[in-house]
Amino acid sequence: MKQPHIQCSKEDVARMVILPGDPARVERVAKYLDKYEEIANNREFKTVRGKYKGMEVSIVSTGIGGASSCIALEELIACGGEYFIRIGSLGAYQSNIDIGDLIIVEGAVREEGASKMYIGDNYPAVSNIEIIEGLKRNAVKLNYPHHVGLVRSHDSFYIDNEDEIVQYWSKKGVLGGDMETATLMTLGRLRGVKVGSILNNVVLFKDDLKGGINSYVDNDNMAEEGEKREIILALETLYEISQTL
Repeated sequence: MKQPHIQCSKEDVARMVILPGDPARVERVAKYLDKYEEIANNREFKTVRGKYKGMEVSIVSTGIGGASSCIALEELIACGGEYFIRIGSLGAYQSNIDIGDLIIVEGAVREEGASKMYIGDNYPAVSNIEIIEGLKRNAVKLNYPHHVGLVRSHDSFYIDNEDEIVQYWSKKGVLGGDMETATLMTLGRLRGVKVGSILNNVVLFKDDLKGGINSYVDNDNMAEEGEKREIILALETLYEISQTL
């Protein structure tokens, strides 16, 4: 039976899954595979399956935000997915993070609403240790500029006091903000699957949010390079893990 939103069934999904937000990024990831085929494309959920160095891997877009992401993750788990790495974008909350730098997420502040539909906000959103150790090890091996720490996941860029909130979490050492990581990590932990997250910085701290995102959409060179690096880092880490299973 096909899952209603991602339109996939058990034979369609690999154990190893990469989760971009943007459906267009699915094709950009797929170009790094040895071979692949499109499985489904419904709403914001685009799915391809292929091989990387012989490892079966699925690439599935989650759309924007926690509500969409948890639908994708629930249905992918039902189809047999076990290891998940989000590859997304982030706006920096610290001045030492450059455009294109990668953030390897240890845990996330849960300021989105989707995960709170599952469990109270005193439950942590943390990375799977196997995935995060692999990401750190391979980032060093590949010589990719990166930072390791906490991010904040939220539901809107346009609330009236967004700047004040960013300043608050910046002072607490949070590295940046996205919209999906906390939901995926919380739900993954509750469902007993392994979730990690790599985020490519596309907006400098205190820079113009809309301008930064527009530059990324227009393939700003450093942001585009960061995306390439997070794709390779995710694939290499899942491949390394696959060799131990």
